[in-house]
Amino acid sequence: MATIRHWIGGAWSAGSSDRTTPVWDPATGQQRAEVSLAGPAEVDAAVRAAAVAAESWAETSVAARTRVLFRFRDLVDRHAGDLARLITDEHGKVLSDARGEVQRGLEVVEFACGIGELLKGVYSDQVSSDVDAFTFRQQLGVVAGITPFNFPAMVPMWMHPVAIATGNTFVLKPSERVPSASGLVAELYAEAGLPSGVFNVVHGDRVAVDAILDHPDVAAVSFVGSTPIARYIHERAARAGKRVQALGGAKNHAVVLPDADLDFAAEQLVAAGFGSAGQRCMAISAVVAVGTAAEPLLKRISALAGQLPVGPGRDERSQLGPVISAQARQRILGAVGTAVEAGAELVLDGTGLRVPGHEEGFFVGPCVLDRVTPEMAAYREEIFGPVLCVLRVDTLDEALRLVNANPYGNGAALFTASGEAARTFHRRVQVGMVGVNVPIPVPMAYHSFGGWKDSLFGDRHVHGPEGVGFYTRAKAVTTRWPRSGATEAAPLSFPTSR
Repeated sequence: MATIRHWIGGAWSAGSSDRTTPVWDPATGQQRAEVSLAGPAEVDAAVRAAAVAAESWAETSVAARTRVLFRFRDLVDRHAGDLARLITDEHGKVLSDARGEVQRGLEVVEFACGIGELLKGVYSDQVSSDVDAFTFRQQLGVVAGITPFNFPAMVPMWMHPVAIATGNTFVLKPSERVPSASGLVAELYAEAGLPSGVFNVVHGDRVAVDAILDHPDVAAVSFVGSTPIARYIHERAARAGKRVQALGGAKNHAVVLPDADLDFAAEQLVAAGFGSAGQRCMAISAVVAVGTAAEPLLKRISALAGQLPVGPGRDERSQLGPVISAQARQRILGAVGTAVEAGAELVLDGTGLRVPGHEEGFFVGPCVLDRVTPEMAAYREEIFGPVLCVLRVDTLDEALRLVNANPYGNGAALFTASGEAARTFHRRVQVGMVGVNVPIPVPMAYHSFGGWKDSLFGDRHVHGPEGVGFYTRAKAVTTRWPRSGATEAAPLSFPTSR
């Protein structure tokens, strides 16, 4: 059984910990490898390697850093298929979805290649007699990323290209369920010419996470995952004096008005709800059907979802793969059962699905629950599986009150033909990312990704301009160069411009 190791200081490292955990193939239910689990010693080794590299990397010119990122960008593009296959084998998502994930991560690398423009400061001439002032941004030092299983390439790429471009060094702790993509990324960075120690990977569980949060040489932590863990990360890292951005869970709504193109809306909602088996932080999991839209929309969604080909991610015919683990499968099935007991109507039942030849795989077919109410656990909790909950309301105002009362605030979408309704929605809805006839409004890399309320802890979103701000800090400089031979008594009063 192959053992997946850490990448520390530019080389593979087994570390001193003898703890490991299985890595599964979700399509077969069989173990495909094991991964080393870091303890405090391995985390300290990675942070020390990053700290040593930080001294010279911070002094490396912006032009030289950019050249490395351009080479890295080309290597990721050339190896996109290799990354996608690793993701499919360990996560289960279909290959087309995995390739899309790599592409969206690559867009952040391309954004980071323009870091020279993004790091420009501001200069003010003659703010006082013979005095000038300017500001600029400097790197933090060693920063860390703790990332989830559902996007093994894209979510880490929301972080490390921007952190490295701005002059920081990086320690990545990916999900131990999907470790291989991060190892290939480390090798591609090395091939691109990134100095040893600038990018490091330590695999692990909570032991490694706590070691990162507590390490005195880690200046900032980026996290994406569930809300309870995001809250824990934020509180513990902040107590240790670190800068933190912790993105939590979601319950993303799609509000469908009667004037919407219901065929279009149904196609979009099925893709957004069941793509990646619903294991996306921006997946639509709650459809809010307004007025007369409910019945025809439900009929269309159920018909389309019931025709989705479910199978292993390597099969190009599959559109929906397995969920990540046997435990996740059982949790999802339990959530559906609890919803039915609470009064929801299961209009499409994928709970008994078995894929021929892959009977031990972690598959759940598409499920559609109608007449869900806000009191039900299926609505209140993040199911994170191929389950779409349909709620019914009478008006757009009622839909907005429902969405805004939800504790999550990641994303929301509106399907309508009315510009007035769209403007009302995007101004009043209390979420960080809004789509109008776009069900998964993930911003492009030159904007920033992040939610509101219990979907974000910290005040900075990831990648884009806010990502640059997170990984740097401002410095203001005031200068005066006295004329030769000039003498002037310095007043003891507080200095003012003159």
